[in-house]
Amino acid sequence: MKMQRLIITISTCFIILTGCKNESSSNVETVNTIIGTIQQKYAPDKRTARFEVTLVENGTYLIIKGITTNEKALVNFKEKMDSIGISFTDSLLLLPTADLKDKTGVINNSVSNIRSTKGDASEMATQALLGTPVKILQNIGGWYMVQTPDMYIGWIYQSEMDIKDDDDLNNWLSKPKIIITEMYTKSFQNADENQPVSDLVAGDILALVEENPDHYTVMYPDGREAFIDKKHAQLYENWLTSLQTSQKTLVETSKQFLGLPYLWGGTSPKGVDCSGFTKSVYFLNGTIIPRDASQQVHEGELIDDKKDFSNLLPGDLLFFGRITPEGKEKVVHVGMWIGNNEYIHASGRVKINSVDSTASNYDEYNYNRYLRTKRLLDKHTN
Repeated sequence: MKMQRLIITISTCFIILTGCKNESSSNVETVNTIIGTIQQKYAPDKRTARFEVTLVENGTYLIIKGITTNEKALVNFKEKMDSIGISFTDSLLLLPTADLKDKTGVINNSVSNIRSTKGDASEMATQALLGTPVKILQNIGGWYMVQTPDMYIGWIYQSEMDIKDDDDLNNWLSKPKIIITEMYTKSFQNADENQPVSDLVAGDILALVEENPDHYTVMYPDGREAFIDKKHAQLYENWLTSLQTSQKTLVETSKQFLGLPYLWGGTSPKGVDCSGFTKSVYFLNGTIIPRDASQQVHEGELIDDKKDFSNLLPGDLLFFGRITPEGKEKVVHVGMWIGNNEYIHASGRVKINSVDSTASNYDEYNYNRYLRTKRLLDKHTN
């Protein structure tokens, strides 16, 4: 009889434990489905938004941890969890973190590298030029997750930017500025140009301290002062109001990059990848366009998708790629039309190729993977 009761007790415990396990597995599956739904809705592209949430089972309860840059995503997630009655330990972090909400970084080097993850060995995702304000999202051991004005998210080390609170930022933004217009130059400690302060590239922005007949006295975001040859820069407001972005100016700007080496993640006169090149050309003409080719392709007006190049105008962007086995389009390359059946692009280096099969610079490889052409000039307002 005792043996029978023992068997019944063990069987009952097994049934209870099995039931708990099945319920836990069901909850995990349900929560993972919710996570996927929220991620697809609020952060489908991790380059510009984050909803990185993981689920951990700890005995009979769930721990949900991770980060998001979208407050609506966090609220929606918790509402869905409440609606199905699943209790969990909340370890979700909304970015920017509380200690960084009133902080903005201003790039302090001529060009700063922004990486995919924290660490010097991490892949370079993009670059930011001197004077660029970046939204600070998170700090882990001196590496900061930041978001650039084109919404790109990546990691940068603290020494590459000057961190300002709201008052400091407003003070900085209120100062008159100059913009570097020479592809490469330097600033100096004295007007005699003996001792450099730093290198500079086209698109760098500094605060103006004083204008003299031959040079500008400027200030870096961290307060350093320097002298710059006036031939290599312009007053920012004058530059901005004089901009007449046109087919001609886009082509002229693009050709200043000829021969520049290809650099994965590069978006500056120190090196460019294909989309970093087109982004830089448009930026130096006063227009911010998305960072990557797969983002740029969604901008502007469709001009061609049948290899009919007769309606293309200088400044139009040509996109290249392939169709995956699953039938999805994958955009992997971009160039800019300059006329005469030619386009300029970064492939190994910045160079000019043709879509004319009889031309000496015909590029058969890219011709065969051509997808479409989009027009951003006068179609993009950023």
